[in-house]
Amino acid sequence: MTATDSRNGVLERLSDGRKHLRFERRLSHPVERVWAALTEPGELGGWWGDAEIELREGGRFVMRWRNTDEQGNSPVMHATITQLEPPRLLEVDGDLHGVLRWELEPTGADETVLRFSSTVELPDEHAASALAGWHWHLDALAEALDGHPANLGSVDPAWESLHKRYLAQIG
Repeated sequence: MTATDSRNGVLERLSDGRKHLRFERRLSHPVERVWAALTEPGELGGWWGDAEIELREGGRFVMRWRNTDEQGNSPVMHATITQLEPPRLLEVDGDLHGVLRWELEPTGADETVLRFSSTVELPDEHAASALAGWHWHLDALAEALDGHPANLGSVDPAWESLHKRYLAQIG
């Protein structure tokens, strides 16, 4: 994606074969509010899924998506919190999405820059889907912070549009 649209994700192919997906978002909320949305199960349910969290380094971080496949199965990520510096840094290492990292930087009393990355083993044919998925969830995070939680149980046409856009950009 272009560097001029900071909402778009950036894909890097690492020398070890993994992919590194990066996003940066400016959120019109104080860092403590954004931190709560990233670390409290009730808040995560408004933009990502159903979570079980032991908020400590080495603690469990389990995420259950609400969308299902044709057989009715939902993805579940089992992760461990590998870095935790409240309210600035959360990093987890999980089985589905590799290393997920959220860094928060307050840029005023009511604004926070969120830098998110996913470093994961991912076949090239799934890169556009992963970028679209995280783009969609970060949009949903911003909406949830504004008081509008996402409908997480169905495929959103916005995801389809994002997916097509990422496919066109990365091939």
